[in-house]
Amino acid sequence: MSEAIKNRYDFVVLFDVENGNPNGDPDAGNMPRVDPESGYGLVTDVCLKRKIRNYVEMAKEEEQGYQIYIKENVPLNRSDARALEYLKTDGDKIKGLKKEDPEVDRKIRDFMCRNFYDIRTFGAVMTTFVKANLNCGQVRGPVQLGFAKSVDPVLPQEVTITRVAITTENDAERKGTEMGRKYIVPYGLYRLEGYVSANLARKVTGFSEEDLELLWQAILNMFENDHSAARGKMAVRKLIIFKHNSELGCAPAYKLFDSVKVERREEIEVPRSFSDYRIEIAQELPEGVTCICRE
Repeated sequence: MSEAIKNRYDFVVLFDVENGNPNGDPDAGNMPRVDPESGYGLVTDVCLKRKIRNYVEMAKEEEQGYQIYIKENVPLNRSDARALEYLKTDGDKIKGLKKEDPEVDRKIRDFMCRNFYDIRTFGAVMTTFVKANLNCGQVRGPVQLGFAKSVDPVLPQEVTITRVAITTENDAERKGTEMGRKYIVPYGLYRLEGYVSANLARKVTGFSEEDLELLWQAILNMFENDHSAARGKMAVRKLIIFKHNSELGCAPAYKLFDSVKVERREEIEVPRSFSDYRIEIAQELPEGVTCICRE
């Protein structure tokens, strides 16, 4: 397995949506998530992690060391059971094995980190295997994401649609179409901020330089293989990476995030495209920090 990363990173991702729903809220009829006080749009960290996982799964196709722990239609216990296969034991014997070898818990954790990319990256709570007395532990991942927030307030719209797919025989006798609704954001530019801890990578999961490069690729392409009519046109416009020349970092993350200014152009009243915004990155950064921009 490759050596863990040695540098801390902080990063900013700018992505936009056009005539789509970037992240529906099930508690609000699947309307786009909005801060009710300010009107700014929101996209959850869970939503974005799902897209990163989906890209890695497609790009690596179950390659050894790059499997996905949290995936659709796969119970977590099924993935946890891989640790029993690794230890060449079963649930009834795991307690006795732990008494003989106090390092069993660490070995299980390391095995899960080596085999599952998303555990190695985001961490996981693997304490669900009750029947087999197996506890794979809790891992704090080196990569952490916040909620994405729109640069300007968004105004979700409810669009009425018609469909010719009639649900029941009785309805088919009475009508030829049915009504439906879709929620869209006409345009929104969202800003996501994230962190990569070299210290947690070294001490806990072994997150490597190869893993890091795959993360950048997944972020840049997280919408490219996830298009749908509901989400409209979504794209990552810019990835701004701040690399520290040490494991613990050379400056607070908030100062680096504040050095990235995203503002609507003065002549634009209602933004409708990425070109309606101006992005500025401070030329002078704290000593030991370098900026890398990828698009």
